[in-house]
Amino acid sequence: MQPFNITMHLIDKALRITILSAQVIRTFYAQYFNLIIYQMKKIYALILFTVVLSFTGLTQDRIIKISKDTIVCQIKEVGDDEIKYTQKDFRGDLIFGIDKNKVSRIIFSDGKELTFKDSMNDPERYKDQNKNALKVGFLSPLFGATSFTFEHSLRPGNSIEASLGIIGLGTDFTNNSSEGLYLKFGYKFIKSPDFYLKGMQYSHILKGAYIRPEVCFSTYSFKSDLMYDYFGNLISGGNTRKTNTMFAIMLNFGKQWVFQDRFLIDWFTGAGYGFGSTNSDNPFHYAFLGGSSGTAFAITSGIRIGVLF
Repeated sequence: MQPFNITMHLIDKALRITILSAQVIRTFYAQYFNLIIYQMKKIYALILFTVVLSFTGLTQDRIIKISKDTIVCQIKEVGDDEIKYTQKDFRGDLIFGIDKNKVSRIIFSDGKELTFKDSMNDPERYKDQNKNALKVGFLSPLFGATSFTFEHSLRPGNSIEASLGIIGLGTDFTNNSSEGLYLKFGYKFIKSPDFYLKGMQYSHILKGAYIRPEVCFSTYSFKSDLMYDYFGNLISGGNTRKTNTMFAIMLNFGKQWVFQDRFLIDWFTGAGYGFGSTNSDNPFHYAFLGGSSGTAFAITSGIRIGVLF
């Protein structure tokens, strides 16, 4: 019986060791499994946080205003004059609106961008209008010269002008048979409205009141007047030709009317400084009046009519 007892004792110990080993292994795997579950929970939480963040912050549209302020929102509509949107801090059926002229651009949640321009200065609004004009001085032939002017619009509110005057092509009201030419080059600033209404724009890109800085050049020859001395003897005959070469810097103020994108009337007046080489006391130099006879003050004025193309 004693060997049997020893055998049973050994079997009991072996079972105990086996059970203990199983418990150790189970505890180890349980802790390992719990660690895996914990790590997976962290990964799932990170993924969930990223998804939530993408649906709350990153999917929001952004309106960038002219003033550089930013509106985080959801764009609902981009109309001709207004942008409509909602904001997450307010209930979903509450729709806000902002004038497009106050907006620089929109950055959508998908990364695409939409830019805007002020309706007054957006070239697309004037793309169907004629931007060139050829004008003639309406009354200039009555003053001894005929003038031609070309105007070209650079952009809304700005244009350039170049004028050519043919001296002698007109009435010789000074009776001195003047011949020559004058040139004028100016940059026109067309006045914008004093107040703003939604969607406002120029009725025509070349129409409106303006300020035009200008430089002028005039050169012409003329017959000198008969000159007598103190005793009435002839000193210089009237067949001698002399030349005047004059320059001026002028600041003109005017207004231009455009009719049916085909015909225009331009009126202006201006003042400035005249200087140059003159061989007479006559202050009239065709391109302007003044700048000689001891004073640099010069003035100009005119009416032009023209066609657009």
